[in-house]
Amino acid sequence: MTLRVLILAFDGVEALDFAGPFEVFTTASRVGQRLRPGSPALFEVASVACAATGQAVQARAGLRLLPNHTLADSPTADVLIVPGGVVDAPMASPETLRWIARTAADAKIVASVCTGAFLLAQSGVVTADPVTTHWEDIADLRNRFPSLDVREGVRWVDNGRIVSSAGISAGIDMSLHLVERLAGLELAERTARQMDYEWNRNPASSLSA
Repeated sequence: MTLRVLILAFDGVEALDFAGPFEVFTTASRVGQRLRPGSPALFEVASVACAATGQAVQARAGLRLLPNHTLADSPTADVLIVPGGVVDAPMASPETLRWIARTAADAKIVASVCTGAFLLAQSGVVTADPVTTHWEDIADLRNRFPSLDVREGVRWVDNGRIVSSAGISAGIDMSLHLVERLAGLELAERTARQMDYEWNRNPASSLSA
């Protein structure tokens, strides 16, 4: 069965928060089909933008992305990825927050990268859950959402259906962890090797200031 992975895109998104999970899941599908020729793709990956149809999203530092769907026409997700970056605009957008809440309700797994945890909290997807974010934003997340159990000094936190990662490159480690959960350790390891990426499988290991 093919699992649909939707990744949110918005003006100010951190490019690697978005592209890291995108690369992991698309590479895992490619590698999986090499291992099992003729089998269906394991993951179908698409992006969903807080923008009008056909309009590009400008990531932080200027990279432009042309998403597959808008909030209005997006399909359901088996796996929802909410990246971070400069999240002020999506945090203030009722339409975006409603979409996150609605899409998360039907997803098997909901994951955030970096400051994407703020969007999960603002949309009500997480309330008193253990979560993490970029080390620079730990204090702010605690202050703004005091009911959350904000974990510091970890690469990711896996609560089962809700998974959150620390900043930027930690999203790649978390995504490989999700591949392991959904399709097995062998595929996750082969995906990391195909990417020439040294996968940090230890969620308790993280960079700090």
